Amino acid sequence: MATLILPGEWFKNWEKSGKHEFVQLCKELTEKTDHGSEVRDIQAALYELCWQVVQGNLKLDLVASVLGDMMELRDDMPSILADVFSILDLETGALEEKNKRDHYTQLVGACLFFVPEAILKERLDPETLESLGLIKQAHQFNQKIVKIKTKLFYKQQKFNLLREENEGYAKLITELGQDLSGNITSHLVLESIKSLIGCFNLDPNRVLDIILEVYESRSDQDEFFLSLIKSYMCEPLTLCHILGFKFKFYQEPNEETPKSLYHIAAALLHHNLIELEDLYVHLMPLDAAIVEEHKRDISEAKQIARKLVMVVLPSEKSEDKEKEKEKEEEKNEKPPDNQKLGLLEALLRIGDWHHAQSIMDQMPSFYATSHKAIALALCQLVHLTVEPLYRRAGVPKGARGCVVHPLRNKRAPRPAESFEDLRRDTFSMLCYLGPHLSHDPILFAKIVRLGKAFMKEDTLLSCFLSIADQVLLPSLSLMECNACMSEELWGLFKLFPYQHRYRLYGQWKNETYSSHPLLVKVKAQTVERAKYIMKRLTKENVKQSGRQIGKLSHSNPTILFDYMLSQIQWYDNLIVPVVDSLKYLTSLNYDVLAYCIIEALANPEKEKMKHDDTTISSWLQSLASLCGAVFRKYPIELAGLLQYVTNQLKAGKSFDLLILKEVVQKMAGIEITDEMTSEQLEAMTGGEQLKAEGGYFGQIRNTKKSSQRLKDALLDHELALPLCLLMAQQRNGVVFLEGGEKHLKLVGHLYDQCHDTLVQFGGFLASNLSTEDYIKRVPSIDILCNQFHTPHDAAFFLSRPMYAHQILSKYDELKKAEKGNRQQQKVHKYVAACEQVMTPVHEAVVSLHPARVWDDLRPQFYATFWSLTMYDLAVPHSAYEREVNKLKAQIKAIEENPEIPLNKKKKEKERCTALQEKLQEEEKKQLEHVQRVLHRLKLEKDNWLLAKSTKNETITKFLQLCLFPRCIFSSIDAVYCARFVELVHQQKTPNFCTLLCYDRVFSAIIYTVASCTENESHRYGRFLCCMLETVTRWHSDRAIYEKECVNYPGFLTIFRATGFDGGNKADQLDYENFRHVVHKWHYMLTKASVHCLETGDYTHIRNILIVLTKILPCYPKVLNLGQALECRVHKICLEEKDKRPDLYALAMGYSGRLKSQKVHMVPENEFHHKEQPARSATPASQQNGPGSTGKPATSTNKTEEGTASSFLTVKERDDKEKSGKEKKEKKEKTPGSTPETKAENRREKQRDERAGKEERAAREGKEKTPKADREKVKAEEKSSKDDKAKAGNGEPMEPSRERDAIKESKSKEKGDRSAVAGSLKSPVPRSESAESERDHKRRKLDSHSSPSHSSSVKVSMA
Repeated sequence: MATLILPGEWFKNWEKSGKHEFVQLCKELTEKTDHGSEVRDIQAALYELCWQVVQGNLKLDLVASVLGDMMELRDDMPSILADVFSILDLETGALEEKNKRDHYTQLVGACLFFVPEAILKERLDPETLESLGLIKQAHQFNQKIVKIKTKLFYKQQKFNLLREENEGYAKLITELGQDLSGNITSHLVLESIKSLIGCFNLDPNRVLDIILEVYESRSDQDEFFLSLIKSYMCEPLTLCHILGFKFKFYQEPNEETPKSLYHIAAALLHHNLIELEDLYVHLMPLDAAIVEEHKRDISEAKQIARKLVMVVLPSEKSEDKEKEKEKEEEKNEKPPDNQKLGLLEALLRIGDWHHAQSIMDQMPSFYATSHKAIALALCQLVHLTVEPLYRRAGVPKGARGCVVHPLRNKRAPRPAESFEDLRRDTFSMLCYLGPHLSHDPILFAKIVRLGKAFMKEDTLLSCFLSIADQVLLPSLSLMECNACMSEELWGLFKLFPYQHRYRLYGQWKNETYSSHPLLVKVKAQTVERAKYIMKRLTKENVKQSGRQIGKLSHSNPTILFDYMLSQIQWYDNLIVPVVDSLKYLTSLNYDVLAYCIIEALANPEKEKMKHDDTTISSWLQSLASLCGAVFRKYPIELAGLLQYVTNQLKAGKSFDLLILKEVVQKMAGIEITDEMTSEQLEAMTGGEQLKAEGGYFGQIRNTKKSSQRLKDALLDHELALPLCLLMAQQRNGVVFLEGGEKHLKLVGHLYDQCHDTLVQFGGFLASNLSTEDYIKRVPSIDILCNQFHTPHDAAFFLSRPMYAHQILSKYDELKKAEKGNRQQQKVHKYVAACEQVMTPVHEAVVSLHPARVWDDLRPQFYATFWSLTMYDLAVPHSAYEREVNKLKAQIKAIEENPEIPLNKKKKEKERCTALQEKLQEEEKKQLEHVQRVLHRLKLEKDNWLLAKSTKNETITKFLQLCLFPRCIFSSIDAVYCARFVELVHQQKTPNFCTLLCYDRVFSAIIYTVASCTENESHRYGRFLCCMLETVTRWHSDRAIYEKECVNYPGFLTIFRATGFDGGNKADQLDYENFRHVVHKWHYMLTKASVHCLETGDYTHIRNILIVLTKILPCYPKVLNLGQALECRVHKICLEEKDKRPDLYALAMGYSGRLKSQKVHMVPENEFHHKEQPARSATPASQQNGPGSTGKPATSTNKTEEGTASSFLTVKERDDKEKSGKEKKEKKEKTPGSTPETKAENRREKQRDERAGKEERAAREGKEKTPKADREKVKAEEKSSKDDKAKAGNGEPMEPSRERDAIKESKSKEKGDRSAVAGSLKSPVPRSESAESERDHKRRKLDSHSSPSHSSSVKVSMA
């Protein structure tokens, strides 16, 4: 019994402190008010104290005095102490030690004077009472108890029915059935009933039964009969038994309990005349039977659902029909009524929520409210409770509504006056109602409107979310396609953040439908109906099917969309008809569709790669395409989808960027493709209007609203910049983090997808965000690169529009400040605006690279290159003209078409005319802008490159940090890079060697091509094509060359550190030597292409075929080089036909186009002048014809001074021929026959052989040595360059320099001899023992091309 343990020290020091502590404890326990627990604690304390006496640890008199003092603490303290004595009586009676029993008896005897004897006689054993002297004999006492109990409980009072007179009952019924509208009260009637009982000797219980019968027939007189029963009242149990007997009478099969009986039972319960627990046991069926029935309903519903999903054979169908007939026959014999549900309905009708709630708690969830009558009764009760609050806060403007009259019952739940009052009863009522709120759409609307009002003024968010989850959404599922309720509910849901909404939809879709048999059936029926519709959905019947889809979606959108999305993932041809058929959805349905799409995308059970691990799965591509189409066409919130893509990027997963790409493409009309035609590319260099009209494959119109929605979603949720930064960072993550075990082809595809999406998304932000929004969100370039670790090309891509915005804003400010219309003033203001905006950028870019970089490039040049675009450099006049002509043709076609109505003709003509004017205005605006930019560049160019640095290093840094990163960024950037190089040349930029730049670009494409992805190959090919276009134009006509290249510093052949003096014509490269150089470049491209084709590596072959296809308009132009390529490509076609179909397709495509270009190819002697060398041996200084050749294939390790000296040699030859020295040299027959000349020739030959061996060793060592060693070699070569530069400037040469000069002359001499002999071997010396079979194959190229003339001018690349 003891739950309270007292400290042992109290009993040891009882007299000193223990007694005081114990009494204090008892006082504290009596002061507690804890629903009866204080009595248990007091009993425990007394038990501990008494047990110490029984054990003999405390003296009897001390304890007795304490117990006596404690009797004053509570009125029921004697009874509590008697309970303790009763427990001890049992415990000590079972002990063997007599002394403990004696101690107990003495203790009770000592307490007799303050514990009444009557209480002890009730509680203690008769033997104990006898030992205490309270009774004489225990045996007699026991007999007396038996007699009393028999008389009380078993002896029945017998009434003589013959003595009862029927007249008395007749009078009783008359008395109860009289008109009660007058002054008749229950008190008067009760007195009459008493008289009748006494006069006619009526049985009181039968009288009570008749009162209940009359009450049942007059159930509208609640007040009278309830007060009568209350006054007449006998034992509540008697009343309960009588009611139970009445209920039992109707528990037979096919019997129906009358509603009046339920009503009087409910009324009696409501007024506490009987207890629910007493009546509940009389009602049928048993709770166990109810639970069993509920389980059976769920299993039947699931079975029906399975049948609807399964494919059933005809034989099985007939068997199922027979079973259903048997079940229907069994149901014909109606089971007894569910009296518990009948009583529950009656309780709800009178407003007794307390007892109704108790009954529903005994049943399974939603079992009671699944019966329509109970659901409606509960709905009516909720109506009454929310009515005042709804009238105050929920009624929409203009709505009148029906007034609900309150119950007259004062004990019904109190109506809610404020939102806090809803917590009291309303929310719990709704939770018990659950999905069956669907029976009362009006109440549904009221609750939703209260939710909307609450969201504006109060904070019960969690409660309304629970109601939405447990009541509103399940109820919507059971409503019959009620679009109004769906829209009403959306009015509430749109006030929640999308995270809350999506959580509700997830619960609705994945859990709600399994909670109730009705919902299980509804889900199965919805799936069946969805299958029926989707089987018949085509482009032709979109309207009819769309209406059916709309009706089905109003109630169960999650189930419908889940099935539709699963079909789209399998059959992508359904996307267009499905998107068109969604026009009849409600706003809530569109939001649910967005959730379902995100859930389908995030499905962890689906692989996002195909089984070959080289491509993205088709289901993901289908969903991405659907996303773009659906979000563009319909007003669906984008925040959830954008956040999903952002989260995927944060997790290092780039597959889902496909979704963002599709969404931006469809909603904003910004298309990213590397397969642009030249006309499209030209249009993309113009303004926004020209881009929209001529820059894309599909004319995507009416994107203004959808792009605005996309912009708003990005800005409202602060996702614009994070998405850009994550994409920029993820590009490298694709390769180094995500692409660990993935196929290289897939890694490249993911990289391209990430990059293309970044370009597309950045373009969208630049064209749609306002100047303020863009500048506010994009940080400075140094923060982007250093803090966010954004790659430099991506960082400038994001910053470029910001610079353009800032410059234009500053320019407008300056124009307004000083009003001047002169063009010159405007240009100066523009230049000033550029300086103000770009000066901080020049300072910021210094931190992006090591300090040594800025020794060769100026930050101003670097920032200028990265901040400009094609829009700034040139106006695409032909593109503007082409689009204007198209519009004129459209206007003419509209005028000539008689079928178009006049009003439509007028609108279309106005549209085309407005568009035409916009394009012309845009062209004019761009022309002015380009003129301003070119003027600015003209002023800046002198400060771009440092005079102190060598041109070779300058070009290296320019290629490494500017040209190569940007030329593969986008197709427009590829064109921009080529045009920028041409512009720098045309501006006569000091210290910029155009020849060297072009040579470095064309001479080393192998490594660049090998490191590109597929899309980068397209862009790199376009860049090379644009570079070749410029070179081909200069090569095609001497007049063009002399106009655009002669007297330009970019074509200097001696590179002095002092810069371009502009006066020495001998320093310029003449036209014919330039043609030699171009041939050498074509030869280098051929050699690199054949090398890539021979590697057998997938990436090398694919990329070079893409590049070759792109540069086909400009290369090959020489017949023997084209034949070499054609031969190798044909071999690829044969090898890859059955192995790698994509390479085969590329090779076949290129091969066909190459053959069509053959007619435009020319022999080598037509491409450049090919002179025959003199037969006699001439001194090296005079062997300066175009046949003198070095090593063109390995010229990449030559120095720029070597290049300059070779140019000088050519120019000296021309000067000598012109000055008449040629005649003098002809007169000298054999100048090499003198002894001095022979000795000199022998020395030259020995030195040349040594130099050749050293060069071969250096080249082989370069192939095998690590990068650090190669850099060391380069450093040594660089030192030799400076020495040669001194020699070129007239300084005395040391012996080593002299050897180099002689070696160069010797190499030219060899070139002449090889040309005479007609040798077609590669000019690169190779060690026969060291070369591999692949090298041997590669040398086959030389049988088709002789670089003997093309390499007379060596443009080197270090």
